[in-house]
Amino acid sequence: MGFSPGVIGTLDISKQGMGFVIVPGMTTDIKIKRENLKDAMHGDTVEVHIFKVNKTSSRPEGVISKVLKRGQSELIGTLQLNMRFAFVVPDNKSFTKDIFIGERNAKGLKNGDRVVVKIIEWSERMKNPEGEIVSVLTNERNNEIAMKEILLQNGFSLEFPKVVLDELAQVPLTISAEEIKRRRDLRNTLTITIDPYDAKDFDDAISLKKLSNGNYEIGVHIADVSHYVKAGTALDQEAIKRATSVYLPDRVLPMLPEKISNELCSLRPKEDKLTFSVIFEIDAAANVLHYEIAKTIIHSDRRYTYEEVQEIIETKQGEHVDEILLLHSISQQLRQRKFDEGAINFSSEEVRFVLDEKGIPIDVMVKQSKECHQLIEELMLLANRTVAEHVYKIKFKNAPIPFPYRVHDTPDIEKLKTFVSFAGKFGLKFDLNSPQTIAKSFNEMVKKTENHPEQSVLHTLGIRTMAKAIYTTENIGHYGLAFEYYCHFTSPIRRYPDVLVHRIVYEILNNEIHPIKQMESLCLHCSERERKAMESEREASKYKQVEFMRKFIGEEFSAVISGVGKFGFWAQTIQHKCEGFISITDLNEIDDFIFEESAYAFIGKHTKMKFKIGQPIEVLVAAANLERKQIDYKIILDVPIVGSTKKSKKK
Repeated sequence: MGFSPGVIGTLDISKQGMGFVIVPGMTTDIKIKRENLKDAMHGDTVEVHIFKVNKTSSRPEGVISKVLKRGQSELIGTLQLNMRFAFVVPDNKSFTKDIFIGERNAKGLKNGDRVVVKIIEWSERMKNPEGEIVSVLTNERNNEIAMKEILLQNGFSLEFPKVVLDELAQVPLTISAEEIKRRRDLRNTLTITIDPYDAKDFDDAISLKKLSNGNYEIGVHIADVSHYVKAGTALDQEAIKRATSVYLPDRVLPMLPEKISNELCSLRPKEDKLTFSVIFEIDAAANVLHYEIAKTIIHSDRRYTYEEVQEIIETKQGEHVDEILLLHSISQQLRQRKFDEGAINFSSEEVRFVLDEKGIPIDVMVKQSKECHQLIEELMLLANRTVAEHVYKIKFKNAPIPFPYRVHDTPDIEKLKTFVSFAGKFGLKFDLNSPQTIAKSFNEMVKKTENHPEQSVLHTLGIRTMAKAIYTTENIGHYGLAFEYYCHFTSPIRRYPDVLVHRIVYEILNNEIHPIKQMESLCLHCSERERKAMESEREASKYKQVEFMRKFIGEEFSAVISGVGKFGFWAQTIQHKCEGFISITDLNEIDDFIFEESAYAFIGKHTKMKFKIGQPIEVLVAAANLERKQIDYKIILDVPIVGSTKKSKKK
């Protein structure tokens, strides 16, 4: 058997036990059979040797030669006690090894306890990894354990290490007079924050002042996290490891401890706070005439919720109405200019669960982007692109400064073709001649499908054809936003790349640049952690959907077909946006259905009945399985079932 040189990637193990290694830059993943997995586990970074495959093979096959980094160090499982030792049997079936627990660590625990275990040693010579018990979950609710398990499976620790908390305890709570002298003092300038009503950390603020020349000074002020989180500290190392906060329906797992995120760096009203700011001189037509980037100290005068600002925009009444309406006017002009320059106007629905005191969903709300959200969004985008352009134009020893740009590549035409063919069935035309005409075509699709049943499906499929935004040192611009330069500067409480950006910009301001040689690997890590955070959020949302729909077993709902695959299709209820599966087995009770991949559809062999993506249907909730995180629907028809005298009823 011949092997290629080793390649490095991330292992994904399916529920059936088959492994697939995802390698950056490769168009297909590498298949790994069970016998070739060795001791590698789901999420591990591994070295793979690929077999010499013939030209007809659609996917290369390989063998894992080495585990380079374990993807998961903490797991949830059930304790099994013996006389002098114990094992934890992981809940996660893709983790195939029990974890050895020494006698001392198992003391005081009971056989069958549900626990969180941390792997402390796992060398090649060990048959099983050795671990220690972090916490006992026996008395916790199942939905609480499920959320924790989702986070752990994606590599996010539930607690901060003691060394981090000990280090944080030494950070002073007060701002020294010397620190204030080093900063631009904006405490007497009108400053506000605008956030969700239930927000605990306020990481950005806006200030406004009219200048004597008739223009305006608008400040975008961001919590100065890098003042408290110093490079190389335990706090910094933990922030690198996490790289992002994770937002689940019932909790936030923060990147930084709450003392930082909710206290020291939260721009709470009526408190002096340290910030890093981009201050613009801007006219009433939203033209930026000048900008300054500076360390500042601010004092927020008022905390607004989005709902309060939206009411002021709509009624033209309220506290600081003139200032808010001016900010609204400028943000809307910036927004329109962005679209005029080629940005894509994808509108995404954000579903939010209303939970009871036990974390069980009792209602579902759909959050829409309103003008109040756009006010903040456009000013943050302006700050981000300004900082990126500022850094890009500065050289260190005649070379670019290693910097974490946020980039979005142009679309892959081949990936687009199938979607364009499908969109054509709805009367939508796409011009694929250039990235600019593609963006224009997408925006026309958004307008034409507004308030249509297929809108959500088309937008979702359209987004899937796009490249994913990532962090990298190579600035190729941001296609979706139509920005030549872009970075993340505005959320250092919850994103590590923003912390890096703050440090680099501060070094530039002080003319003390120390390039970070491993910046590209940091970018790759942050991009990977962002993907894992998004996977956690999707899994948790799916769990809550199932938890919510359990009370509707046997009830009927209007839905839209949201996805089609070989074994059936998915439908999303219009009322609650909860997605469930209708299997090909159920469809075959109606007729023999043929899957047409290019049409995203199933077509009946005898009846010619068609089920296609975007099609409105009626469904019955048949089952809701929390363990599989899956809702099963049955389709309701007003037509006779082939080979039967029965007729299904429609509500």
